[in-house]
Amino acid sequence: MIKAIIIDDEPLARTIVREYLLDYPQVDIAEECNDGFEGVKAIMQHQPDLIFLDIQMPKINGFEMLELVEKPPAVIFTTAFDEYAIRAFETHAVDYLLKPFSKERFDRAMQKWLEKSAGDRLPAEEASLIQVITEAALPNNRIVVKDNSRIRIIPLHDILYFEAADDYVKIHTADAWHLKNKTMQYFEKLLDSKQFVRTHRSYIVNVQFITRLEPHEKESYLAILNKGQRIPVSKTGYVKLKQVLGL
Repeated sequence: MIKAIIIDDEPLARTIVREYLLDYPQVDIAEECNDGFEGVKAIMQHQPDLIFLDIQMPKINGFEMLELVEKPPAVIFTTAFDEYAIRAFETHAVDYLLKPFSKERFDRAMQKWLEKSAGDRLPAEEASLIQVITEAALPNNRIVVKDNSRIRIIPLHDILYFEAADDYVKIHTADAWHLKNKTMQYFEKLLDSKQFVRTHRSYIVNVQFITRLEPHEKESYLAILNKGQRIPVSKTGYVKLKQVLGL
């Protein structure tokens, strides 16, 4: 039996997928979810083989939701996304259903997935797609993280700095820090270089919180933040900071 979850904030869209699946008795719908928060919990609980996932949802979108799942299942996207994103789907050979979609189109998506061997975890091309789309822009100028069972949305303007932490990045705000399973290169590429500067191989700093720069060891500096944090600044990082700060 193939275990599936439907994640969409539109009741009618969930109903259509559920009705179309009646022709697939080998598919068991484990749960239907109204948003990405419910989706994360349902995936952790049921460990489905396949999810039908909307992209544009309240609270967190479909891509943000997938980033919070350690081992995402296979995905068939159901979306009203723009043509640019659809071209990305096509390029990466990941199927999607553009709303409103017909039963014929749904069947093609299902057959395509079934032929890839039902039950496989997220294929490499789907992971690649998620990377492409999420790197196009940070949705709503925020970062979504999971702290144990809690999902938190962190506005970019609240982030003081990013710090490398082995296979994770530690995201520091004024009153807490959070781990994200990404790389420093990932954030350096995504963030606005006029607001966030990579001052050191292990640090990216929000320049709005820098109060002063102090000489440190040979050809290096410290960026002093408004909460007193002392962030290393390499020779290369100092050049970047001078350009951004107009020094």
